[in-house]
Amino acid sequence: MFLLTLFGSHVFNLPGFDLTPYADIDETQYVQRSYCSWSDAGWRSLLVQSFMHARQVENLLLPGTSDLHLVLCSQGEAMMRVSSGGTATRHRWRPGRLELMVPGQSTLRSYTATSVLSTIQVHIRRTDVEQAARRLRKSVSDFEALSARLGAGDPLVEHIVRSLPANREAGDLYAESAAAFLATHLMSGGRIPRLPGREHAAVRKAISVMQDRLAERLTLAEIAVEVHLSVYHFVRVFRDATGETPYRYLTRLRIESAQRMLTETSLTLEQITQRCGFAGSSALSSAFLRQVGVRPSAYRKATTG
Repeated sequence: MFLLTLFGSHVFNLPGFDLTPYADIDETQYVQRSYCSWSDAGWRSLLVQSFMHARQVENLLLPGTSDLHLVLCSQGEAMMRVSSGGTATRHRWRPGRLELMVPGQSTLRSYTATSVLSTIQVHIRRTDVEQAARRLRKSVSDFEALSARLGAGDPLVEHIVRSLPANREAGDLYAESAAAFLATHLMSGGRIPRLPGREHAAVRKAISVMQDRLAERLTLAEIAVEVHLSVYHFVRVFRDATGETPYRYLTRLRIESAQRMLTETSLTLEQITQRCGFAGSSALSSAFLRQVGVRPSAYRKATTG
């Protein structure tokens, strides 16, 4: 299922991570793992995993852990049924949907996916969360409110989580920095650290502009005008907030959109190229290879059978 984090018994010896509750679950029934930062990147400060999931799961009991566990739906759609603490809910999972697992709270989950379902999952050590809370003079007790707020959407968290598997060449210092940033951002109530309110709003609006106008040949100057900042100032605050330049962020959004179209539609590569805003199919293919690791045609074949 989409919340499993078992990766062999050796991971339980890593300090700060609480994964032992998952030890008795046979994950091979529910997921195929395509990436694990502990083995693929040698990280020890942050656990990042990518999964492809079974099309249907019924009544899978997932115990709670003390870690801060983020789950991002990166591909596919499913109707998720969740029971926890005597309360049952239903919500639709689609690309971009974020969920924070409330620490210490077990859940019973069932779902039926309408297409290939993939997730990126991040575990942040409880000690990192507590340190961030102390710096901000915040309480770490109200995780249910934090989970509800994150479920409503957070473009910055979504972007960072999506970018982590692509940074496997970065060392553990990068992983430690990413964990600290995510913990601080979440404990601050979703406010972007170090940015004044006006600049925070500008970054969020810029991301919205990118998402709404993926098919257009957007320039930095056009986006900067939309958010009422100079190009230089816009690039600086955007990179401070997201860790990437606007160009790289926009390219990533376009590739993620192309991935969804390749998997979920029968559009031609040329049609997808136009809808994702690339100058031509060769530009899409090259960018796709850099970010995903395979060409679009190979990706479509692997994900659709």
